[in-house]
Amino acid sequence: MTSRGGNDALRGHSRRKRSRRPSEAELRAVIEPLAKIERLPTSAGEREAAQRIAEMLRELGARDAVVEEEPAYTSYARPIGTLTAIATVAGLLAGRSRVSATLVAAAAALGIADDISYRGQYARRVLGGRRRSAYNVVASVGDPDAARTLVVTAHHDAAPTGAVFDERAARWLATRYPHLVDKASENPPLWWPVVAGPALIALGAATGANGVRRAGIGLAAVSTAAFTQIGRSRAVPGANDNLSGVAVLVALAATLRDEPVAGVRVLLVSAGAEEALQEGIRGFARRHFPELDRERTWFLNVDTVGSGNLVLLEAEGPLHMEPYDVPFNNLLSECATRNDIAVLTGLRSRSSTDGVVPNRHGYPTATLVSIDDQKLIPHYHLHTDLPEHVDYDCVADACALAEAAARALSQVEPPATGL
Repeated sequence: MTSRGGNDALRGHSRRKRSRRPSEAELRAVIEPLAKIERLPTSAGEREAAQRIAEMLRELGARDAVVEEEPAYTSYARPIGTLTAIATVAGLLAGRSRVSATLVAAAAALGIADDISYRGQYARRVLGGRRRSAYNVVASVGDPDAARTLVVTAHHDAAPTGAVFDERAARWLATRYPHLVDKASENPPLWWPVVAGPALIALGAATGANGVRRAGIGLAAVSTAAFTQIGRSRAVPGANDNLSGVAVLVALAATLRDEPVAGVRVLLVSAGAEEALQEGIRGFARRHFPELDRERTWFLNVDTVGSGNLVLLEAEGPLHMEPYDVPFNNLLSECATRNDIAVLTGLRSRSSTDGVVPNRHGYPTATLVSIDDQKLIPHYHLHTDLPEHVDYDCVADACALAEAAARALSQVEPPATGL
């Protein structure tokens, strides 16, 4: 795969005027009313938000803006919390049968790793309860007859909260040791202790190392308490995470209505149930991926872009890092340069966003996020994630970059291997 075509496109694109940066008032008009809706995954609030977003897009001329219902589980907290609880009990009862404790705890560790890594997700099929519906918004703008397609994705559901998301310790560490922040290229692997608890129980039970087993019991018990709290919590307002991304979709629809682009079809997708670990976008994949040519389709995932500093992720994954498409990231970086948009590169995330799904399916994918000056996401999964705390200049830059990407791709003639 080569980025030569993308660079040629950018040379032509550089002669165009700068991409449009929507006003703060325009962005607030999207974010503020939606932030008032409680939007847990698969909830009535998620459905209401989806309907409002589809209506906004239709008013802006987006063709066939619809809400698609997809079967989805409500939360990751229930299946994963159940597995950590089972592992805790197995560890406590290891004196009765070390073999049983080993097998049960090992199965729990594997089940958690499978669930959070977008694999078979067998645990949630058994422990996740009844499937409900995620509500995806899908709309088309740009050139309907173009051979090339850019899919711009965001999500409109909002996360539950919990003590684990309290950012005071991270703020203290970043303030006390700024040199560590400067060197960091990825966020802490928060999922590792969750998997490590059951794994240590299995190891301790198998070897008779009681200290190892007790350490695993401690980690698994803390994880169980954390997931229990998350599973019982209400949704946060989610203004930055991820109504900022939704605002990008709406602004892009307005821009391409007023200044159409030829040569590329742009799909705007606001997924539901992302906070249940990408349930909505997986439904979109089942429905739409068979009709999207991997050689002529690119995905730009926009998630939490109101923190102050835009970031093009190099890779993402809670356990194993999966790299994003280098040529597409390079094209986006050059688009940013042409439009005087500051974008950080070389950073990776130990979390997961909707970008992991098309990336896993082989589409050229990029994920655009943001961080503050301490490389943290302010108000992440907290009730303080309010419209007044969003950096609207940062969101406007994300809008401009998405437009620039569409116009650059409209001039790319992709070879059989990609850009």
